[in-house]
Amino acid sequence: MNRIITIISFFCIALSSFAQDDWLYEQCEDTCKHIHGIDLSHYQGDVFWQAVGDNRKMAYVYLKATEGGDNIDSRYADNIRMAKAAGLKVGSYHFFRPKTAVHLQLENFTAQCRPEDQDLIPMIDIETTAKLSEEAFTDSLMSFLQLIEEYYHQKPLLYTGRNFYNKYLSGGLVDEYKLMIAMYNTDEEPVLIDDRDITMWQYTGKGSINGVKGYVDKSRFVGKHGLRELRFRR
Repeated sequence: MNRIITIISFFCIALSSFAQDDWLYEQCEDTCKHIHGIDLSHYQGDVFWQAVGDNRKMAYVYLKATEGGDNIDSRYADNIRMAKAAGLKVGSYHFFRPKTAVHLQLENFTAQCRPEDQDLIPMIDIETTAKLSEEAFTDSLMSFLQLIEEYYHQKPLLYTGRNFYNKYLSGGLVDEYKLMIAMYNTDEEPVLIDDRDITMWQYTGKGSINGVKGYVDKSRFVGKHGLRELRFRR
């Protein structure tokens, strides 16, 4: 009987070790030497935040709060509460709609993204010009960013794709803002057409992590940049 118990114990330990190795692999798509984070919205459904928080490499999370002038992410309130309880540094983001009045977008975002809940500066997701002219798009975006800065007393982080940045945002337009650049399917860090410094790189839209079903966006800091730079100042 003792021999049987010993054999069973051995296989339990082996399975535990295998699961741990697999778990570590699933958390990182690259070398795991960087400070990693994720961004989430209602599309990920229910999240087991304690499992996400247990990953020692997953330091932060950006949660979708709002979009345009009236869209509120249905999971935002629960996600930010549980992510903070799991020990993650949390920030919130707004999906910018260039044709929507900027004061309506500000009201929508600030009603959800309360300063007392934030660990990280707000992030603005910029992915479309809505077919506006270059001048109209620029005026709308810069007006909105100014309103965000005035409300939160700090400049937001800007999220966009490398190609979108190169076509619509390069040349000094947003030089004063920190950037998270999305570029997938490459081992090389993004390089922008104007050689702008990049703070963060979203390197996959098909990452996996314990606690989240299906795909999740993953990002990491670039170079010597770190989490302290994104600290929300109260």
